[in-house]
Amino acid sequence: MLYPIRHQFGSLLRLPFPSLNPSTLILTKSSSLISAESLELEPSTTSPATNGSVKATGSSGVKFLGVKRWFETLVSGPNSSQVDEIINYLQTHDPDSAVELFDLLKNEYGFRHSRSSQFVIAHLLASQRQLKALRSNFMQMLQEEGSGSGPSLCKPLSVNFKDWKSNAIVWDMLAFAYSRSNMVHDALFVIAKMKDLNIQPSILTYNSLLYNLRHSETMLDVYNDIKSSKIQETKQTTSILVDGLCKQSLLQEAVTHLLHETTHHVASFNTVMSSFSKLGFVDIAQSIFCLMFKFGVKPDAYSYNILINGLCMAGSIQDALKLTHDMDKNGINPDSITYNTLSKGFHVLGMIKDSSKIIQETLSKGLKLNPNSITYTLLICGNCQQGKVDESLNLKNEMISNGYKLNYISYSVLVNSLCKIGRVDEALCLLYEMEIDGFNPDSVMYSIIIHGLCKQGDIHRAKQVYMEMCTKRIFPNVFTHRAILLGLCVNGQLFEARKHFDMLTSINGVQDIVLYNIMINKYAKLGMNRESLQLFNQIIENGIDPTIVTFNSLIYGFCKGKELTRAITSFHNIRKHRLAPNAITYTTLMNFFCESGNIKEMFKLKKEMEDSFIEPTHVTYTVIIKSLCKQKKLLEALEHLDYMLSNGIFPDEVSYNVLIQSLCKSRELEKAFELHDEMMSHNLKPDAITYNILINGLCVYGDLKDADKLFLYLRENNFGLKKVAFMILVKAHCVKGDVDRAMVVFLDMVEMGFEVSVRDYSCVINRLCKRFLTNEAKGFLKIMFLNGVYPDFRIYKVMLDGFDLVGDVHSKFELFPNMVKCGLDVC
Repeated sequence: MLYPIRHQFGSLLRLPFPSLNPSTLILTKSSSLISAESLELEPSTTSPATNGSVKATGSSGVKFLGVKRWFETLVSGPNSSQVDEIINYLQTHDPDSAVELFDLLKNEYGFRHSRSSQFVIAHLLASQRQLKALRSNFMQMLQEEGSGSGPSLCKPLSVNFKDWKSNAIVWDMLAFAYSRSNMVHDALFVIAKMKDLNIQPSILTYNSLLYNLRHSETMLDVYNDIKSSKIQETKQTTSILVDGLCKQSLLQEAVTHLLHETTHHVASFNTVMSSFSKLGFVDIAQSIFCLMFKFGVKPDAYSYNILINGLCMAGSIQDALKLTHDMDKNGINPDSITYNTLSKGFHVLGMIKDSSKIIQETLSKGLKLNPNSITYTLLICGNCQQGKVDESLNLKNEMISNGYKLNYISYSVLVNSLCKIGRVDEALCLLYEMEIDGFNPDSVMYSIIIHGLCKQGDIHRAKQVYMEMCTKRIFPNVFTHRAILLGLCVNGQLFEARKHFDMLTSINGVQDIVLYNIMINKYAKLGMNRESLQLFNQIIENGIDPTIVTFNSLIYGFCKGKELTRAITSFHNIRKHRLAPNAITYTTLMNFFCESGNIKEMFKLKKEMEDSFIEPTHVTYTVIIKSLCKQKKLLEALEHLDYMLSNGIFPDEVSYNVLIQSLCKSRELEKAFELHDEMMSHNLKPDAITYNILINGLCVYGDLKDADKLFLYLRENNFGLKKVAFMILVKAHCVKGDVDRAMVVFLDMVEMGFEVSVRDYSCVINRLCKRFLTNEAKGFLKIMFLNGVYPDFRIYKVMLDGFDLVGDVHSKFELFPNMVKCGLDVC
């Protein structure tokens, strides 16, 4: 049994405690336990942390029992110097107890020891070779001392502990702890002091410093210090140095050091190879690789993978594949990283199409190349990313034939890609296939399928999948709800959409602002502003925060309904809800002012938009161009188009169509066709509206023969002409009196399968009658009957007036029986 502390130090320290007998405070081995009852401690006074027993366990198994009250007084009573005296006494009489008391006061009572006590304990731990505990103590100590504490710690250590036996170990561990704590300057200071005291730092301390300084030029100074001290370097020393030189782009020095080393390690070669490869110097990396064999260093899988990756990035896929054969010859099996690197190379180089072919060619040459499921997954994902879904499906089949199963990622990517290109049926089959393979589709995958079906307008099947999802207890998420609601809105099923919306928000309690935005947007497009406002008020009442999309839809609806006051009010309310207008907000209002002819207000909004640092979009510029064209400021409009292009804002077909139409009206047909060619040069395909404008421009303001030539060229090259283009040409030929040509184009339009209405016939017959071509008008009337289209009273009225003008009474009376057949009143 050890000496009672109070008994030994009471008179020495003159502690202001009540007298304690030897049984009240005892230091004892774990075998000599004293109960709380014998110490007369009440259960209520025990610490919750001790679970009813008053004890603290030290690092070597010694326990302090029955000391709670005394230590509580000790911690708050004596100062650090008094504790230092106790520890100093114990370090000579009972070192183990000194360490345990030190740990107890620090860990259990949060006592902050003086530097003196900490260094005493450090020397005790060093002498006992408890280096792990020593390092831990120093790390905690340095966290408290902080950066820049090196000089203040070195002073007492060099003065008070100079002749202690384990002083060298303590100094070295202090430097090491500073380095591990990323306090590099303090570590360097400690090492400088060690040199003054002729104490040699260990290679572990130097290695730690090298690692922390690998991005700094100081690293070489530290390494030179290692060389001059003639300490035995480790393989880590070389690896860290080479890595640091490479990170500092000192590749030549790294190679020089690598070649002059007495012992060579594969890690150092790999570091240099990797650095050259990343910089694109694959040929140098290959030379380093060859040097490994010369120096008797066997490359590992990582060495090969570095070189394979470099060759793939350089486009040398065949060489990379051959290197896998070299791996096999040297007894190194290509791993998943090898094949994944090859797959990534195929993808980066856009060679995914040929990846399977290259793999098969390699196999036919006798090379052992067995792509695994990861390789196939990467290839499938890469193909899908490039839109090559069919090739991904072929890879899927090849993967299965080679005995691999698709993983969840492959299924997800394939389902998503198939839905994107409208092949939802195939995606749905894959969904059921993955269930057979043991994978459970989640709500996200079902949402993708449902969204795809809604996009195709197949709402009925979308609902079926939705119900199937629910029966499988896969609960729909907000994306599923949005997909169904958006599909209903897009496909015009407004009543069903509102019914579904009310079910989600009222019955299911879904409070999703996107659902509200979808409905408000639909109402706004239909001009149903009362319903839009009702939903907006519901948003506010339910405490849901509106978004800028909400306000943009409201403003669009008000502008469409020509309710300017409400549109402006909604615009000002945006900031009240801590939101900011965006480009769409400003563009919508600008377009309204443009349409209403208030150009001044439009440019005022443009200025406000620029002052708010909001970048105009191509739609914004299109609105500006349209307004300038309306004012016949074509030169300014064209300047805005050039400004867009020079600032990287690419106009769309609408931007060009507005300008082309204005140029045609101004009879600048040549310039209009120049803009058409400019569209093509920017890889912007003119749409049907563009050609309608050009054909109409030639018919009205140019030469009808040119219009015919353009029409025939577009017709022969399948440019997707619309019915409007046919009717423009028909009307033009009717006006010019070329009925035969008008008839040919009209019949061509009918043969193309376009739906020809009574109005279309009426336009032609009206023009013919006005030019006194009543016989030709009768021909069109016959075509109407042949195609099952029955004239209305207006057509007969036009023809009757026409017969009156030419005095053809006989033809006039011939019409009456046909009118009766059509159920018209001839009176």
